[in-house]
Amino acid sequence: MNGWHAQSLDLRGHARELKSLEAQGAIFLGCTFDDGVEENLRRRGALIFPKLHGVPFDPYRNSLYTAEELYQDISSTEYESTLDARVYQWSILPGRRGSLDATLAAALHDHAIGDALDELLDHGALSGTQVVGVMGGHAAQRGTSDFADAARLGRLLAQSGFAVATGGGPGAMEAANLGAYLSGTSDADAAAALETLAGVPGFRPSVTAWARQAAAVVERHPEGTPTLGIPTWFYGHEPPNLFATHVAKYFANAVREAILLELCTGGIVFLPGAAGTVQEIFQDACENYYGAPETISPMVLVGREHWERTLPAWPMLQSLAAGKPMEEKIFLVDTVEEALAVVAGQA
Repeated sequence: MNGWHAQSLDLRGHARELKSLEAQGAIFLGCTFDDGVEENLRRRGALIFPKLHGVPFDPYRNSLYTAEELYQDISSTEYESTLDARVYQWSILPGRRGSLDATLAAALHDHAIGDALDELLDHGALSGTQVVGVMGGHAAQRGTSDFADAARLGRLLAQSGFAVATGGGPGAMEAANLGAYLSGTSDADAAAALETLAGVPGFRPSVTAWARQAAAVVERHPEGTPTLGIPTWFYGHEPPNLFATHVAKYFANAVREAILLELCTGGIVFLPGAAGTVQEIFQDACENYYGAPETISPMVLVGREHWERTLPAWPMLQSLAAGKPMEEKIFLVDTVEEALAVVAGQA
C-alpha cells in the first residue's frame, strides 16, 4: 500500500486484506477500521490520522458540500440550527482561531475540499467544461435590476456551454448561480423565480426567511444545471446561496480566493461591486500581469459608469496592462450580453 491515500472510508470488514498488505508509506485519513486493525497498521508503518472529536464537521470529507446538506431541514428549522451556522459559530468561539486543534481541523478540512474540487473539475459534473467566474457585490438585493442582470449573465453563460463559478454567497453571486442553475428552464420560469425571490430581498434581518424563499425555488426546479460556489466561513455572516449545486466552502479565505480565480480558465466577469470585487479584479490582474501569455484569461468589467467613475478601477487596470500581453485580454462593457460576447469570442 505504499503511496496509498485513503480518505473517509469505512474499511470495516476488510481486516484480512489490510493486514496482508505492506503498510509502510500508506496514509489513512479519518477511516473506520475493525478492532485491532488500526494498531496493526500503525505498527507496520502506516500513518493514520484519527477522527477528530469536538468539531461539527468532517475534516476528512470526500466530497463537496451541497446546499441541501448545509441547509438541512431549513423549511422546518431555523438557520441557526443548520450545519452551516453551527460550523461558523464553532469557528468564531473565543480562542478558536489560534488553537492548534482547531487550526489542524480547519487545514485538514480545506485540503479535503481542494481534493473534492479537483475531482469535480477533472472527473465530475464540470469536467471538460470551461469555467467562467462571475464576481460582484454581495449587496445586490433580490428584486433589483443588478440582481436580474447577474441572473441573466449566469443564464446566458450556462446556455452557451460554460460552467459558472462564483464566490457562493448572496447578492450578485446568488443571482449568477441562480441564472446558471435555471438555464435549462423557460424564460417564464426564470422570471417567476426572480419574482419569488424578490419576496425576501436580502438575508438581513432573517437568514432563515431568505433561505426558505430560495429553497422554494429549488423545490420547484430540483434538477438544475450544475454550477459552482466557493464561499468561506471567514465571512460566515454572509450565508452561502442555495443555487450552487456544488459548494466548495473553505475556512481559509485567502486559499478560497486564489482557487476561485485560478480555476476560471474561461475568464472572469466583474459586475459592479465594492471592496471585495475590487480586490478580486487586481488579484486576477496580478496573476495575468506575471503569467505566461498562454495562461492569461480574459477580464471583463461590466458597467462603464461604475468602473470608470464610481470606483475607477478601469483606468488603473488599463495602465497596468499597457504594453503587456494581458492588454489584449481586458475589456470594459456596459451590458451582460456584451460580456457574454467577449467571453465567447475569447474561448
